[in-house]
Amino acid sequence: MTEKRTTNLDPDILSAVSQIFKAVSDPTRIRILYLLSQQECSVTEMANYLNLQQSAVSHQLSFLKNLHLVKSRRSGKTVYYSEEDEHVMNLLAQTIVHASHGLADETLR
Repeated sequence: MTEKRTTNLDPDILSAVSQIFKAVSDPTRIRILYLLSQQECSVTEMANYLNLQQSAVSHQLSFLKNLHLVKSRRSGKTVYYSEEDEHVMNLLAQTIVHASHGLADETLR
């Protein structure tokens, strides 16, 4: 049997991981990330799709952009947002599938 060795996480990595989990712990940010995993959107489009105020969407996008989870591009006067971090988007998708299985199991009981 192989012996497991415990190593400490680098403080910078620990901080980055904590920030990513903080980002995906908020329901509004999850909704935004999920939408952006489906399509590129402007703030106005996101606000309409998600039934949120544009200021709330902009605030959350700023948080997500600072963590490099979303990126933006300008077309004329409109800024479009899309996913930037494939790893976090895969984690989100897997977590949604996992939660869906859990809910399905609960309804069968």
